[in-house]
Amino acid sequence: MPNPRLFSLKSDSIPRATIQRLALYVQVLEDLQREGADVISSESLAKACDVNPSQIRKDLAYFGKFGVRGVGYYIQDLIASLKRCLGIDHTWKTVLVGVGNLGRALLNHKEFKLRGFEVIGAFDCDPFKIGEEVSGLEVMCTKRLMEKSHELGVEIGIITTPPERAQRAANHLVEAGIKGILNFAPARITVPEHVVLEYVDFFHHLYSVAFNITLSQQK
Repeated sequence: MPNPRLFSLKSDSIPRATIQRLALYVQVLEDLQREGADVISSESLAKACDVNPSQIRKDLAYFGKFGVRGVGYYIQDLIASLKRCLGIDHTWKTVLVGVGNLGRALLNHKEFKLRGFEVIGAFDCDPFKIGEEVSGLEVMCTKRLMEKSHELGVEIGIITTPPERAQRAANHLVEAGIKGILNFAPARITVPEHVVLEYVDFFHHLYSVAFNITLSQQK
């Protein structure tokens, strides 16, 4: 079983696409485990993930040696190892800023905690939303973010505000000591170098779908 400390030492050399595929492998393996599977070959896992078997072996090689020759991968052990490599073998305390339609949808999403991310706070600057209860959480004023984040030990923030409020939300999160931000707002934001920042833009994926449809129609 690989040493989880190797991940932090080698992470700079690991392609971003590999990390994204590891997350896919975990999801597929968990689905297979729920169906009662105990062992899987790299070929079968590759087929389930729609990748090449050699790609799976290459991705896993960044983190150590996995599987048993002639047997394959023990699913439970591989899930546990991949979660350690991804840093999701424990629960990450998370807050959400911007309780609009998208924010409410995410708060009602039951998979967060199952995937290792517990949303424990919801914040907004709209006085008409403050005090509301959404999915068991009371919406609090964004000005209380620093106080509550320190109190609850929050490490990750999710931004689902309108684009013009995204930077202000990011500033509040940074001031509160958040270590990483996932930004759903359709706006580019600036954060200090020590804060990990990721964007989720649905339109980028829609553009890709539209492009591939157009390309296929031209063949």
